[in-house]
Amino acid sequence: MKASWESPSNIALVKYWGKYEPQLPANPSISFTLSACATQTTVTATPITQPTGAFVFDVLLDGQPEPAFAPKIEGFLKRILRLLPWLLEFKYTISTSNSFPHSSGIASSASGMSALALCLVDFHKQLGFDVPGTDHQFASILARLGSGSAARSVYGGLVVWGHHTAVPNSADEFAVPLQLPVHDVFKTYQDVVLLVEKGKKQTSSTAGHGLMVGHPYAERRFHHASEQLSRLLEILKAGDTEAFSHLVEAEALELHAMMMTSNPYFMLMKPNTLSILEEIWAFRRETGIQASFTLDAGANVHLLFPESAKHSVMDLVTSKLVAFCKEGAYICDQVGNGPKNL
Repeated sequence: MKASWESPSNIALVKYWGKYEPQLPANPSISFTLSACATQTTVTATPITQPTGAFVFDVLLDGQPEPAFAPKIEGFLKRILRLLPWLLEFKYTISTSNSFPHSSGIASSASGMSALALCLVDFHKQLGFDVPGTDHQFASILARLGSGSAARSVYGGLVVWGHHTAVPNSADEFAVPLQLPVHDVFKTYQDVVLLVEKGKKQTSSTAGHGLMVGHPYAERRFHHASEQLSRLLEILKAGDTEAFSHLVEAEALELHAMMMTSNPYFMLMKPNTLSILEEIWAFRRETGIQASFTLDAGANVHLLFPESAKHSVMDLVTSKLVAFCKEGAYICDQVGNGPKNL
């Protein structure tokens, strides 16, 4: 069998930070699915004559063996075996490549795990098994067990993961595309990823999530995230880009505040991160243009803005912000339509 998918990364607006087993979110989150930052994955499956009870697979990155990926993929396969009982009967070749430079500071787990999950759903159907729910819903369940944020990357546009009373059909087990009214301005929102830092993150997301256990502010954070999502739904409906700017920036800073107050605590923002944030604030004050930032669990900055402001904001990027980027590197992206079957 053979399957091939391209799946995009995503950027959370209301952040998921904290989880419980099996890979379920402590609070709901919502994200923009991106367009340019994506992973292409092709998987071939060859029957094993005498299965040994061990997973057999090879992983290639850009056509070259990448053994560093193997432990994470094996852990993923173990977690989804109960859902895909045929997994041990095949040997797999997993060939993957990213549209963004390797070690560019863009997390590829969301795009990579969602692309792999979509390939495995194709195999499940080729083998004659029924898919619970829709194909993409099942892919979201599988992807979640590889990387929590990957649950959101199986859909385009705005995507919610985690149960929230205001979002129909939302669940902790899988993500859903937002079906509530959204103003047109947010359907073409732009994202310039400013690469302050490249390479592997100094603290893994798994370790970071674990530090929410026993965190003195954890319960209030989980409740506040749900409140923030309620507010954001109203903002998205109204097309209020000013309120959007303030909410997503507050969410980003709150995420980093949780890291700075955990035990052990850690600081992922760098001096250049702070310089970029200050330049964005100054630009907004001076022009009135609603350019805003959000941050993942790292030093890089996602610069968000309406498509109508693209010319002015790109002038800001090239004239000022690029000076704070590692080797002047940045990636132009925007809200995308979701995965593509290749």
